[in-house]
Amino acid sequence: MKAAADTKNKILNVAEEIFAEKGYSATSMRTITARANVNLAAVNYHFGSKAQLYQAVFQRRVAPMNRQRIEALEKLEQQAGGSPLLLDDILRAFVEPALKASLNPGPGGSSFIRLLGRTHAEPGPEVHDFLPLLYKEVKIRYRNALARILPELSQEELSWRIHFVIGTIAFTLAGTDVLEMIESCRYCDPADIEGIIQHLLPFLKGGLSAPAAPSVRVTCPREGLRSS
Repeated sequence: MKAAADTKNKILNVAEEIFAEKGYSATSMRTITARANVNLAAVNYHFGSKAQLYQAVFQRRVAPMNRQRIEALEKLEQQAGGSPLLLDDILRAFVEPALKASLNPGPGGSSFIRLLGRTHAEPGPEVHDFLPLLYKEVKIRYRNALARILPELSQEELSWRIHFVIGTIAFTLAGTDVLEMIESCRYCDPADIEGIIQHLLPFLKGGLSAPAAPSVRVTCPREGLRSS
Protein backbone atom coordinates (compact mmCIF):
# COMPACT_ATOMS: atom_id res chain seq x y z
CA MET A 1 0.00 0.00 0.00
CA LYS A 2 2.82 2.42 0.88
CA ALA A 3 4.57 1.69 -2.40
CA ALA A 4 1.40 2.47 -4.33
CA ALA A 5 0.89 5.70 -2.40
CA ASP A 6 4.50 6.71 -3.02
CA THR A 7 4.11 6.04 -6.75
CA LYS A 8 0.91 8.06 -6.87
CA ASN A 9 2.50 11.02 -5.10
CA LYS A 10 5.56 10.87 -7.33
CA ILE A 11 3.36 10.98 -10.43
CA LEU A 12 1.41 13.93 -9.01
CA ASN A 13 4.57 15.85 -8.14
CA VAL A 14 6.11 15.32 -11.55
CA ALA A 15 2.88 16.08 -13.39
CA GLU A 16 2.51 19.28 -11.41
CA GLU A 17 5.99 20.42 -12.46
CA ILE A 18 5.53 19.59 -16.13
CA PHE A 19 2.02 21.04 -16.42
CA ALA A 20 3.41 24.24 -14.87
CA GLU A 21 6.33 24.29 -17.32
CA LYS A 22 4.50 23.41 -20.52
CA GLY A 23 0.79 23.83 -19.88
CA TYR A 24 -1.86 21.16 -20.27
CA SER A 25 -2.01 20.94 -24.06
CA ALA A 26 1.76 20.75 -24.59
CA THR A 27 2.28 18.07 -21.92
CA SER A 28 2.29 14.45 -23.02
CA MET A 29 1.81 11.40 -20.83
CA ARG A 30 5.10 10.11 -22.24
CA THR A 31 6.93 13.13 -20.82
CA ILE A 32 5.37 12.59 -17.40
CA THR A 33 6.10 8.87 -17.25
CA ALA A 34 9.69 9.39 -18.40
CA ARG A 35 10.49 12.00 -15.75
CA ALA A 36 8.65 10.09 -13.02
CA ASN A 37 10.35 6.85 -14.09
CA VAL A 38 7.07 4.94 -14.14
CA ASN A 39 5.20 3.18 -16.91
CA LEU A 40 1.96 4.33 -18.50
CA ALA A 41 0.06 1.52 -16.81
CA ALA A 42 0.85 3.02 -13.41
CA VAL A 43 -0.56 6.41 -14.43
CA ASN A 44 -3.66 4.80 -15.91
CA TYR A 45 -4.15 2.71 -12.78
CA HIS A 46 -4.04 5.66 -10.40
CA PHE A 47 -5.67 8.35 -12.54
CA GLY A 48 -7.17 6.89 -15.71
CA SER A 49 -6.33 9.67 -18.14
CA LYS A 50 -4.34 12.85 -18.61
CA ALA A 51 -7.42 14.96 -17.84
CA GLN A 52 -8.06 13.07 -14.60
CA LEU A 53 -4.40 13.42 -13.61
CA TYR A 54 -4.61 17.16 -14.25
CA GLN A 55 -7.69 17.38 -12.07
CA ALA A 56 -6.02 15.38 -9.29
CA VAL A 57 -3.08 17.80 -9.28
CA PHE A 58 -5.52 20.65 -8.61
CA GLN A 59 -7.67 18.82 -6.11
CA ARG A 60 -4.86 18.06 -3.67
CA ARG A 61 -3.61 21.68 -3.69
CA VAL A 62 -6.78 23.75 -3.93
CA ALA A 63 -8.57 22.22 -0.95
CA PRO A 64 -5.99 23.32 1.68
CA MET A 65 -5.61 26.75 0.04
CA ASN A 66 -9.33 27.39 0.03
CA ARG A 67 -9.68 26.11 3.59
CA GLN A 68 -7.20 28.82 4.63
CA ARG A 69 -9.25 31.41 2.74
CA ILE A 70 -12.49 30.38 4.45
CA GLU A 71 -10.85 30.29 7.88
CA ALA A 72 -9.33 33.75 7.33
CA LEU A 73 -12.70 35.18 6.30
CA GLU A 74 -14.48 33.57 9.24
CA LYS A 75 -11.88 35.01 11.61
CA LEU A 76 -12.50 38.49 10.18
CA GLU A 77 -16.25 38.07 10.59
CA GLN A 78 -15.87 36.92 14.20
CA GLN A 79 -13.60 39.84 15.04
CA ALA A 80 -15.99 42.30 13.39
CA GLY A 81 -18.90 41.09 15.51
CA GLY A 82 -21.50 42.08 12.97
CA SER A 83 -19.81 45.31 11.86
CA PRO A 84 -18.88 45.71 8.18
CA LEU A 85 -15.56 44.20 7.15
CA LEU A 86 -12.82 46.28 5.55
CA LEU A 87 -12.21 45.73 1.84
CA ASP A 88 -8.45 45.56 2.43
CA ASP A 89 -8.93 42.71 4.92
CA ILE A 90 -11.19 40.72 2.59
CA LEU A 91 -8.72 41.05 -0.27
CA ARG A 92 -5.76 40.03 1.89
CA ALA A 93 -7.65 36.99 3.20
CA PHE A 94 -8.22 35.85 -0.37
CA VAL A 95 -4.85 36.74 -1.91
CA GLU A 96 -2.41 35.84 0.85
CA PRO A 97 -2.86 32.03 0.91
CA ALA A 98 -2.06 31.73 -2.80
CA LEU A 99 0.94 34.05 -2.65
CA LYS A 100 2.33 32.46 0.51
CA ALA A 101 2.00 29.01 -1.05
CA SER A 102 4.57 30.11 -3.61
CA LEU A 103 7.18 30.31 -0.82
CA ASN A 104 6.88 26.58 -0.19
CA PRO A 105 10.17 25.09 -1.50
CA GLY A 106 8.66 21.61 -1.80
CA PRO A 107 5.97 20.21 -4.07
CA GLY A 108 2.95 22.44 -4.19
CA GLY A 109 4.95 25.63 -3.99
CA SER A 110 6.10 27.62 -6.98
CA SER A 111 5.19 24.89 -9.49
CA PHE A 112 1.54 24.89 -8.55
CA ILE A 113 1.38 28.68 -8.34
CA ARG A 114 2.72 28.88 -11.90
CA LEU A 115 0.15 26.28 -12.92
CA LEU A 116 -2.64 28.39 -11.41
CA GLY A 117 -1.53 31.30 -13.53
CA ARG A 118 -1.44 29.14 -16.66
CA THR A 119 -5.04 28.03 -16.25
CA HIS A 120 -6.18 31.56 -17.03
CA ALA A 121 -3.88 31.99 -20.00
CA GLU A 122 -4.78 28.72 -21.71
CA PRO A 123 -8.12 27.45 -20.41
CA GLY A 124 -9.72 24.39 -21.94
CA PRO A 125 -12.72 22.17 -21.31
CA GLU A 126 -10.73 20.13 -18.80
CA VAL A 127 -10.47 23.28 -16.66
CA HIS A 128 -13.95 24.63 -17.29
CA ASP A 129 -15.66 21.42 -16.21
CA PHE A 130 -14.18 20.90 -12.75
CA LEU A 131 -12.60 24.08 -11.39
CA PRO A 132 -15.89 25.89 -10.61
CA LEU A 133 -16.82 23.02 -8.27
CA LEU A 134 -13.48 23.26 -6.44
CA TYR A 135 -14.01 26.95 -5.78
CA LYS A 136 -17.74 26.92 -5.14
CA GLU A 137 -17.71 27.61 -1.39
CA VAL A 138 -14.98 30.25 -1.67
CA LYS A 139 -16.86 31.92 -4.52
CA ILE A 140 -20.07 32.16 -2.51
CA ARG A 141 -18.47 33.32 0.74
CA TYR A 142 -16.23 35.98 -0.77
CA ARG A 143 -18.79 37.26 -3.24
CA ASN A 144 -21.30 37.70 -0.40
CA ALA A 145 -18.69 39.49 1.71
CA LEU A 146 -17.91 41.88 -1.16
CA ALA A 147 -21.58 42.47 -1.92
CA ARG A 148 -22.24 43.48 1.70
CA ILE A 149 -19.60 46.22 1.71
CA LEU A 150 -20.17 47.36 -1.89
CA PRO A 151 -24.00 47.64 -1.94
CA GLU A 152 -23.89 50.39 -4.56
CA LEU A 153 -22.71 47.89 -7.19
CA SER A 154 -25.22 45.90 -9.20
CA GLN A 155 -24.82 42.14 -9.41
CA GLU A 156 -23.58 42.56 -12.98
CA GLU A 157 -21.05 45.23 -12.04
CA LEU A 158 -19.78 43.18 -9.11
CA SER A 159 -19.35 40.14 -11.39
CA TRP A 160 -17.25 42.16 -13.82
CA ARG A 161 -15.07 43.53 -11.04
CA ILE A 162 -14.50 40.12 -9.51
CA HIS A 163 -13.61 38.92 -13.01
CA PHE A 164 -10.97 41.66 -13.32
CA VAL A 165 -9.63 41.02 -9.82
CA ILE A 166 -9.10 37.34 -10.61
CA GLY A 167 -7.38 38.24 -13.87
CA THR A 168 -4.97 40.55 -12.04
CA ILE A 169 -4.19 37.91 -9.42
CA ALA A 170 -3.61 35.28 -12.11
CA PHE A 171 -1.21 37.61 -13.92
CA THR A 172 0.63 38.23 -10.65
CA LEU A 173 0.89 34.50 -9.98
CA ALA A 174 2.54 34.01 -13.36
CA GLY A 175 5.71 35.14 -11.61
CA THR A 176 9.14 35.96 -12.97
CA ASP A 177 8.42 35.18 -16.64
CA VAL A 178 5.93 38.02 -16.78
CA LEU A 179 8.01 40.43 -14.68
CA GLU A 180 11.01 39.98 -16.95
CA MET A 181 8.94 41.24 -19.91
CA ILE A 182 8.27 44.55 -18.16
CA GLU A 183 11.23 46.95 -18.26
CA SER A 184 10.13 48.95 -15.25
CA CYS A 185 9.84 45.79 -13.12
CA ARG A 186 13.47 44.72 -13.38
CA TYR A 187 13.82 45.53 -9.67
CA CYS A 188 10.63 43.73 -8.65
CA ASP A 189 11.18 40.70 -6.44
CA PRO A 190 8.61 37.93 -7.09
CA ALA A 191 9.76 36.20 -3.89
CA ASP A 192 8.81 39.20 -1.71
CA ILE A 193 5.28 38.11 -0.85
CA GLU A 194 4.56 40.93 1.60
CA GLY A 195 5.93 43.43 -0.89
CA ILE A 196 3.63 42.08 -3.60
CA ILE A 197 0.65 42.27 -1.24
CA GLN A 198 1.47 45.87 -0.32
CA HIS A 199 1.44 46.84 -4.00
CA LEU A 200 -1.39 44.58 -5.11
CA LEU A 201 -4.07 45.28 -2.51
CA PRO A 202 -4.40 49.05 -3.15
CA PHE A 203 -4.67 48.32 -6.88
CA LEU A 204 -7.43 45.74 -6.37
CA LYS A 205 -9.20 47.93 -3.82
CA GLY A 206 -9.18 50.87 -6.21
CA GLY A 207 -10.81 48.82 -8.94
CA LEU A 208 -13.46 47.27 -6.71
CA SER A 209 -14.44 50.52 -4.99
CA ALA A 210 -14.41 52.80 -8.05
CA PRO A 211 -17.67 54.53 -9.05
CA ALA A 212 -20.03 52.25 -10.91
CA ALA A 213 -19.59 52.17 -14.67
CA PRO A 214 -22.33 53.59 -16.93
CA SER A 215 -24.97 51.01 -17.78
CA VAL A 216 -24.13 49.19 -21.03
CA ARG A 217 -25.39 46.05 -22.70
CA VAL A 218 -22.62 43.48 -22.41
CA THR A 219 -22.35 39.79 -21.69
CA CYS A 220 -21.46 39.26 -18.06
CA PRO A 221 -18.65 36.76 -17.32
CA ARG A 222 -19.35 33.58 -15.44
CA GLU A 223 -19.68 34.60 -11.82
CA GLY A 224 -17.21 33.56 -9.25
CA LEU A 225 -13.72 33.39 -7.83
CA ARG A 226 -12.39 30.53 -9.90
CA SER A 227 -8.78 29.43 -10.17
CA SER A 228 -6.50 31.57 -8.09
